[in-house]
Amino acid sequence: MQEQKKLNRRDFLRLSGIASAGVLAAACGATAPAEAPAAGGAAAPAAAPAAAVEAPAASGALKEVAREKSLILMFGGQPGQFEDTGLGNPYATGATHQIGSAALWEPLFFYSAYGEGEIPWLATGYEYNEDFTELTISIRDGVEWSDGTPFTAKDVVFTLNMLKDGAPLLSRSQATAAAVASATAVDDLTVQIVMNGPRPRYMFNQLMSKFDTGIYLVPEHIYAGKTPDEIVSFEYYDPEKNWPLSTGPYKIVAWNTTQKFIDRRDDWWAVKTGFMGELPAIERIVIAPRADDSIMTQRIINNEVDSILDLRATTIAATVSQNPAIITHTGRELPYGYMDWWPSSMWFNHDAEHFSDKNVRWAISYAIDRQQLIDVALEGSGMVASLPFPEYPPLLPYYEAAKPLLEKYNTNEYNLDKVAERMTASGYEKDADGFWAKDGSRVLAPFGGWSVFNDIGPIVAEQLRKAGFEADYTTPADHGTRMSDGSYGLWLNGHGGTIRDPFTTLDFYTGKYYAPIGEPTAQSSRYNNPEYDAILEEMATTPSDQPKYMDLFLSALEIWLDDLVDAPIQQWMHRIPMNTTYWSDWPTADNSYVNGSFWHLTFPLMLHRMKPTQG
Repeated sequence: MQEQKKLNRRDFLRLSGIASAGVLAAACGATAPAEAPAAGGAAAPAAAPAAAVEAPAASGALKEVAREKSLILMFGGQPGQFEDTGLGNPYATGATHQIGSAALWEPLFFYSAYGEGEIPWLATGYEYNEDFTELTISIRDGVEWSDGTPFTAKDVVFTLNMLKDGAPLLSRSQATAAAVASATAVDDLTVQIVMNGPRPRYMFNQLMSKFDTGIYLVPEHIYAGKTPDEIVSFEYYDPEKNWPLSTGPYKIVAWNTTQKFIDRRDDWWAVKTGFMGELPAIERIVIAPRADDSIMTQRIINNEVDSILDLRATTIAATVSQNPAIITHTGRELPYGYMDWWPSSMWFNHDAEHFSDKNVRWAISYAIDRQQLIDVALEGSGMVASLPFPEYPPLLPYYEAAKPLLEKYNTNEYNLDKVAERMTASGYEKDADGFWAKDGSRVLAPFGGWSVFNDIGPIVAEQLRKAGFEADYTTPADHGTRMSDGSYGLWLNGHGGTIRDPFTTLDFYTGKYYAPIGEPTAQSSRYNNPEYDAILEEMATTPSDQPKYMDLFLSALEIWLDDLVDAPIQQWMHRIPMNTTYWSDWPTADNSYVNGSFWHLTFPLMLHRMKPTQG
């Protein structure tokens, strides 16, 4: 096929007739935006003299903390307003750890895909028996809850049993209920878990905080006696009682719908026991709700906040250019970010009309020019994905093994001739308007996405229309519901799964997640293939270091590729601006100890490393 001339973003949108600010804007709210930063604009003014961060008017008891000792972040909620205020219980309906509360929750182990791998924390070690049906965990001595009560194996056992008994009502409970037959405290420092069959990944998948996954450990002396219904309605926020309790070195001291104050507590167990040599340098964390991107970028340019939600490719370069103190994971150069664990695809509803046909799914894939998306929509700040896994070092052997399959099933190929070949093979013809149809039924291909896809979404829609699919891109407020209940035929979404072996993501497509259209499901492809399920069931009980595991992976992958369960598009990049005016040792490519998503459960690893820039 003739090589396409590369276009810049403005020319592409102008020629395609879709240069609409309403369509292309990133997530925003009703607040009137400030003027967006212009590329190459003047540098931001020098930082104002450090001043105390203003505490909420109703919180006169709060101590003053100087600006240079405070970490100020903008994230979460709706523009200008939090929606989870007062939900200190991580298992309460509507609660989230993402808005600063991750600073409180410590796991048995952290895991960093960017740094040290497994990091023992509340536990010192773990061991499986020979057939991976039992797991023994050693708890660190001297750990305390923030009220001084010892944290012991009994708290871990209580949490696991609470999740087993509370499935599926409690968040993150189903995996524990499926995997754990029993959990007992052998003594205060030893947990014994008996599995429902071999579970070689349970420790990693559920009991380690990595990126944004892991269970929350809770104090038995607070939660004991509560039913699952009572737990999901238990708010657990009361500053007078120091609720919520935590093992981490921070506590929530003030919280309303527009700001959240989290202060360091100096009686943290880790310093008292010598596990950590010193308290974190950050004395106060202040969280403000997200706003329009232009407002957030102006505030970080003005040194008013230290970090914000990751930005789109079209915004991050302009933001960095206006303040020399602002860096990203890759400093001040492309791609201004790191490869996240969320590679994004065009997902298909395998029960929906037309999209149940693999020829139609392959035709949709052939219609997407992924390199054009990178060049035009992302201004070169991106990376094409050929599989639904991030290309992290532990996964590279699987990518290498998959090369022959990817030559046979090229998920990145842009080929309009093959679009026509696949569609005609399934009996489709183009109607009078140039759109594919069969038996009078046109392939309607409107697709939705989160607002973070507003850069590529309109261009994907234009590419699909060019290939003969009646496509439009939308970002409805109920996007998540539409994915879950099967309202969509296709949609853009990522994969928060595989990190070091491919099982977790491949398992998303097994029949246990199948539900008829109209019924919600956690994994929404509605793919149902017994042959595939049987392979994944064997993979689930096979350690990844056994030779047959690679064979099982390739067998499952060939089924997945032949059916094209979804169409990989891009490796997701987190382009997070980080202001070094007040704080240094942010996680970067040159200082790669963890990813820089402060809304993830690995946030504490950042808090323990960051140091003041001044003084």
